[in-house]
Amino acid sequence: MFNFSKYYFRLTVLLFGTEVLIALYAHDQFIRPYAGDFLIVIFLFCLVRTFLNVRSHWVISSVLVFSYLIELSQYFNLIHHLGLDQSKIAPLLLGNHFSWIDMVAYTLGAAVIFMLQSFPEASRPIR
Repeated sequence: MFNFSKYYFRLTVLLFGTEVLIALYAHDQFIRPYAGDFLIVIFLFCLVRTFLNVRSHWVISSVLVFSYLIELSQYFNLIHHLGLDQSKIAPLLLGNHFSWIDMVAYTLGAAVIFMLQSFPEASRPIR
């Protein structure tokens, strides 16, 4: 079950760097709000697969549910209820407003992972 994958670690680092660049430099109406949400699901999938050798569909489902829960926490204004209104980090991690389009972006990210993992050669990491 526990297994360090260099392949997924490299993808995780690449996606993390991309997310940081988006957060720092993309102040537009498309890349930051939609591509960032699309990529975060793929990032989380790769992060989990870096350390756990479990079935891809389980990881995809778990990451998607986790993403939905984070988005729902925004709908219910969890940051406010936790007293983290003045925090600078909490909105970065939990977000600050609910959007159905974010849910679509998460779903599309998961769908891309699912499709890529459906190919036999894609499900076997290069070592």
